[in-house]
Amino acid sequence: MRIVLDAMGSDKYPDPEIEAAIKSKETFGEEIVLVGNLDILKPRFEALGQSFNSLQIIHAPEVLEMGDKAATTARRKAQNSMAIGMELVKKGEADAFVTAGNTGGAMANALFTLGRIRGVKRPALAGIFPVKNGHCIVTDIGANAECKPDYLLQFAVMGSLYAQKVLGIARPRVGLISNGEEPGKGNDLVKSTYPLLEKSGLNFIGNIEGKELFGGQADVAVTDGFTGNVLLKSSEAVAKLLTDILKQELKSNFFTTIGAALAMPAFNKLKVMLDPSETGAAPLLGIDGLVFVGHGRSDAKALLSAIRVARQAVQSNLLNAMRASIQDHIAQMAILSDVSN
Repeated sequence: MRIVLDAMGSDKYPDPEIEAAIKSKETFGEEIVLVGNLDILKPRFEALGQSFNSLQIIHAPEVLEMGDKAATTARRKAQNSMAIGMELVKKGEADAFVTAGNTGGAMANALFTLGRIRGVKRPALAGIFPVKNGHCIVTDIGANAECKPDYLLQFAVMGSLYAQKVLGIARPRVGLISNGEEPGKGNDLVKSTYPLLEKSGLNFIGNIEGKELFGGQADVAVTDGFTGNVLLKSSEAVAKLLTDILKQELKSNFFTTIGAALAMPAFNKLKVMLDPSETGAAPLLGIDGLVFVGHGRSDAKALLSAIRVARQAVQSNLLNAMRASIQDHIAQMAILSDVSN
């Protein structure tokens, strides 16, 4: 398979991307295609002591910066690295695209270049959260700040399929994020979405709060992109706070240092569980092509994880399964609508 990596995506581009592409080739034995500005890339290869000819590199003269306005800049900078990388996927010359760049830019370029899967109303970012005894897919985590109930219903359908393909869960438990477990709790969006999920045919378990989410009681958690993004960034901040405090306290005196040494295997396991770089990137579900968006702070380790996630999606035939699942869902909802009428 061929994975395209945006060389101009991360906050510290292109060094992490170059390192990740080289490591990926060594790890998976398959070539990664780097897309970026050759005038910037060539000197960095030399500075890193790497051969410029060791990878396939496609020139993209323009860069979408983190501060750029997504849709406007994506059209104005038509030769940006995201657009050119996604065009390779569209033409069938690559299987998936990975970037650590501007999320809005990735969304805009994906819509302009690849379009949506037929029947999808809004694409959604699906993040994999560490929870008790496993992981939970939370969607949306930032692609759609404003949502309608039928958007959330489709997020649930796509998130459920992703949980089947990536987490290997035969019948994922789907929860609706709210401020209370009871069906009547939540804002207007949550209250209107609840009955749609009840009739969806998914394994819907009802409303969930933060304690159910992190307690591992759901495999898929559905919410709007504004709430999901706040949840993502808050959970990352809390995880960092806890690990920083723990590290500081364990080094506070001789006895805690000895205890820390004895408990090191448990601490290492916790560190891996809470490390965002282990997940790497979130898929942009609903786009008619495989697109994965990582954090701007991604280092080479995180980008390698992102490539690994993209490879899993290709190997599991996620895109074709998503197309079929959406059509099945649309047909099912049409039948339910006819019955109710």
